[in-house]
Amino acid sequence: MKYPAFLQDNDLIGICAPSAGAGNKLESFEESNEVIRSHGYRIKETASVRNDNVRSTTARKRAKELDELITDPEVKAVLCAKGGDFMLEMMPYVDFEHIRENPKWISGMSDPTNLLFMVTTGLDIATLYGFNGAGFVAKEDRSQRTFFRVLKGNIPVQKSYKKYKSFLDIITEQEIYGDVEWISRNATQFEGRLIGGCIEVIAKLIGTPFDHTNEFIERYKDDGIVWYFDLFDMSSYNYYMTLLQMQNAGWFRYCKGVLVGRAAFPKVEDKKLDYIKATAKVFKKIPQICEADLGHTFPGMTLINGALVKVSYDEGKGKISFKLK
Repeated sequence: MKYPAFLQDNDLIGICAPSAGAGNKLESFEESNEVIRSHGYRIKETASVRNDNVRSTTARKRAKELDELITDPEVKAVLCAKGGDFMLEMMPYVDFEHIRENPKWISGMSDPTNLLFMVTTGLDIATLYGFNGAGFVAKEDRSQRTFFRVLKGNIPVQKSYKKYKSFLDIITEQEIYGDVEWISRNATQFEGRLIGGCIEVIAKLIGTPFDHTNEFIERYKDDGIVWYFDLFDMSSYNYYMTLLQMQNAGWFRYCKGVLVGRAAFPKVEDKKLDYIKATAKVFKKIPQICEADLGHTFPGMTLINGALVKVSYDEGKGKISFKLK
């Protein structure tokens, strides 16, 4: 596994928009930029970042703007501006050889799974799942500070949080909070090579030229694989069938454990097959933890795709730690 160089003070961070543009919330995007600068970094934006569209620009131009940051020797890390729905359109035009030749930390969350998953499984380069470039807020919390620590190579043990805020806050501006409680059948601990992302996105990669999953898990079979799944609005039935598809594709051989986040928009057709029961039905005796702090509900942990992870759980709480080897 290749780990890009960690950042230093005054390094340049590139922000591109391989999915949606940030133009619909420019004020919060500016605030996010100020947070990045407050941590000692400079910023380079590509031309389409501030466009107000579900596609920041055409697929070819999005790939070109990503390549502009990858091939710029001054840019030390790349942040995807936002999530969205259409990054898969861009993937055939991405110059993956340039990414292989210029390994940099690439970070994103949600739709950027398309890029992160391919870079880690196909190119054997570690990536970061947790924050988009437009996702930082002025009132910082532990999760945000953790991300910037990871960028510098100061990687802490990450513990579960006390409270979470639903993604619905951003959509409806309602104050929707909950108590964090990780859910598992019993106290457990597992470790292995971490891979995952937004499950709605990963599902669309199966069988495409960007699916190098079986090669990845075969390469790291001696370490074992730890999967994580971030849920946006996939229904519990669809989630179950998607897990079965992955299982039948051979993806869960060598699996040592699985982490599943809280769904941002839960859609449970039948309580007898909710997200937790669906996970148990597929993974059976493999350790599994649901309602974890990752992805579309906040705060979330910074996950290092491709790194060795150790996960522990007891009485509703959990923690993760990483080894970069």
